[in-house]
Amino acid sequence: MIAKKIFLSLAIVATTVTSWNCGIGKGGFNLFSIDDDKALGKQVSEQIASDPKTYPILPERGNEEVYKYIRGLTMQILRSGKVAHANDFDWNVQIINDDKTLNAFAVPGGHLYIYTGIIKYLDSEDQLAGVMGHEIAHAAQRHSTQQMTKLYGLDALRQIATGQKDPGVLAQIALSLATLKFSRSHEAEADEYSVIYLCNSSLNAAGAAGFFEKIKGQGGNPPEFLSTHPDPGNRIKDIKAEAQKLGCRGTKTNKTEYDKIKRLLN
Repeated sequence: MIAKKIFLSLAIVATTVTSWNCGIGKGGFNLFSIDDDKALGKQVSEQIASDPKTYPILPERGNEEVYKYIRGLTMQILRSGKVAHANDFDWNVQIINDDKTLNAFAVPGGHLYIYTGIIKYLDSEDQLAGVMGHEIAHAAQRHSTQQMTKLYGLDALRQIATGQKDPGVLAQIALSLATLKFSRSHEAEADEYSVIYLCNSSLNAAGAAGFFEKIKGQGGNPPEFLSTHPDPGNRIKDIKAEAQKLGCRGTKTNKTEYDKIKRLLN
């Protein structure tokens, strides 16, 4: 069904190119459909699961309370009523057992990954919620397939439509999705949505700013993934300004509960 739809769209794309703007946010042109996002996300999540050396997934057994906490926080965001495709994607969260990596990432279709390193690095629940909101926004606003549209265009659609497994465009896409670098506009939009998602909650909606404040306060060399991102100082200012503009009133950090989760990971 997906292949037929893609081939039909390819046939008319030259004359109806504007109809392909499937994106919801500010990221712009997107050749991929919602079903494409889901199919790609499934493929990438399977590749991640098959590569425990690169992505050592924290076992569910023995870590039930940690997973319950992380997934509960994620569901709170998804139920905010502000997340695009909250009911379309198969949202799931996996924890990667790597204390040295300060990162989290999302792949199409709502597959979210967060490293133990960043969970331990953060100080409170509002900060983690801000980071999770940021990653949820990347998936919900379909930033990955917007970037792929820019990078691969119609070649990517042809590869998906024909189900080719040969080394080439589709393989390159699948291998690069987990570490795809988003544009600065995508990063700014994800920061904005991290505030929007939390604004009506009891949590501090500018929690994502806490991560950047901590990074900036430590000085020295920032994590490598920040080298292509907007300046942390500007992001702190913009995130807090968004919370003020929206009139967000939540102030809770839930630090005590968060410290308990961190201890369970030690």
